Amino acid sequence: MAGAPQHGIETRSESARAAQAAVDWAAAEGWNPGLDDAERFVAADPDSFLATEREGEIAATVSCALYGGSYAFIGFYIVRSDLRRRGIGSPLFERALGRAGGRVVGLDGVLDQQLSYERRGFVLAHRNVRWRTMGGGARPTGVVELSSVPFDRLLAFDSAVFGSGRERFLRTWIDRPAGHALACVHGDKLAGYGVLRPSHVGAKIGPLFADGRDVAEALLTGLLAAAGPRTEVFIDMPAANRRAAELRARRAMEPSFETVRMYLNGRPPEDVARVFGVTTFEFG
Repeated sequence: MAGAPQHGIETRSESARAAQAAVDWAAAEGWNPGLDDAERFVAADPDSFLATEREGEIAATVSCALYGGSYAFIGFYIVRSDLRRRGIGSPLFERALGRAGGRVVGLDGVLDQQLSYERRGFVLAHRNVRWRTMGGGARPTGVVELSSVPFDRLLAFDSAVFGSGRERFLRTWIDRPAGHALACVHGDKLAGYGVLRPSHVGAKIGPLFADGRDVAEALLTGLLAAAGPRTEVFIDMPAANRRAAELRARRAMEPSFETVRMYLNGRPPEDVARVFGVTTFEFG
């Protein structure tokens, strides 16, 4: 499959250096980030990545993406493997919370860290499960390129599902090769959209937002076709979305990873019933 376009991000800033380290470590941990996630995340929020350094080298990372004045999302909380259990991570996490200010803060934590986040005041919302399937097939009729949808219409749809406006992130995220960002439009109404991106292993779908299962099915089919045959494809589905489970039951899909979605300072007005695929575990 074709690679996504590069954004020419300067790599000397703390945020960009931390982003690249975080993505490299995430790949080593088996989280399977997208191939150019670091560049896109920094383009969307240039100051989102924080780091702790030891002897001139990055020792720990965390990201805190800001979505307007009401919502923030924390991810990439990683301490270098040889420096763990030395008290390095906690102060860095507090810096991320400081950047979030009084916003609602979301994160997707690994299961064995749930109690740790609960001690910080985070509350479990639901589980997200990563599912694996294979690409291939043909793109169905009725699915169009996302680039044909007016951006203001896409932004309104995405904001209603995600729970907050994220214009800058969205503009960066949907800049994909033909077939890798698709939409379903009913009349003049956007009914759903999805994005496919190459990752360290295969490809990942996210987001996959849709008004109903049939729309999600059409988009999923189109994105799997874009991935191509014999390509592993991963999609992160909220366990709380019953219709996502119905969609999954119609295909050969295997679970491979699981997180807990947790929030601090309340919850955003997200519409989980229309989330068939989470955008990313790292940026929400």
